[in-house]
Amino acid sequence: MTDSTAPWNDVITDDDLRRYEAAGFGRPSGIGSKPALLIIDAQYRTVGMTPKPFFESVEQDFTTSCGEVGWDALANVARLLPLFRAKGWPVIYPYVAPKKSFDQGRLGAKVPGIMTIADEGYEFVDLIAPEEGEILLPKRHPSAFFGTPLLSFLIERGIDTLVVTGATTSGCVRGTVVDGFSYNFRVLVPHDAVYDRSATVHQVNLFDMGQKYADVASTGEVVELLSGVAPAESAAAPAPAAPADDGAGAR
Repeated sequence: MTDSTAPWNDVITDDDLRRYEAAGFGRPSGIGSKPALLIIDAQYRTVGMTPKPFFESVEQDFTTSCGEVGWDALANVARLLPLFRAKGWPVIYPYVAPKKSFDQGRLGAKVPGIMTIADEGYEFVDLIAPEEGEILLPKRHPSAFFGTPLLSFLIERGIDTLVVTGATTSGCVRGTVVDGFSYNFRVLVPHDAVYDRSATVHQVNLFDMGQKYADVASTGEVVELLSGVAPAESAAAPAPAAPADDGAGAR
């Protein structure tokens, strides 16, 4: 029977569930000991300047906005951030930089509106804005791995688990999840910390990722899972004593 708490229960039928269960899909992959948080495209262009219903946000703010569902999801991303920051785990912001005429590519052809977004649309939403030392990763394509140094960084840090949040569930989130899975990372998707412009597309993609590429859980469940993981060594070690102030006014 359909699980009433599953995030895809509006669109996935009992027959769908039986088919995937019979095929042996959907087994959990678990978490490792060195997670990183990816916050993808958490910019005003994907949620609008203020929370609004979808069509109002598209008409008044940006054609690429997902509307108020994005604000709800980013509120859950904001619940994850204190845990990652306190434990010294990497927080990474893959994002689309402003598009230029020479940079249109296939995305500009498929979604022309992305070529005319005002500069403020590319700013990170204040609710989850990066702090000093966190990683800003410009990208040109859906996957945060494609054409970026993300994989090299994760290997250097010994990361084994990716918590993928942001937008959109069916696009850049999914592309990153599939590539992360393909590189043999454990992948965790908090279903209420990702968002899309269509509830149906959001649910179908969550279901499919959960069956094939990632463990899908609520933000609360993810926080509970990760709370028992040891912090990074840099976070667990005592901070070195501050040097004496020599009056030089170092910054």
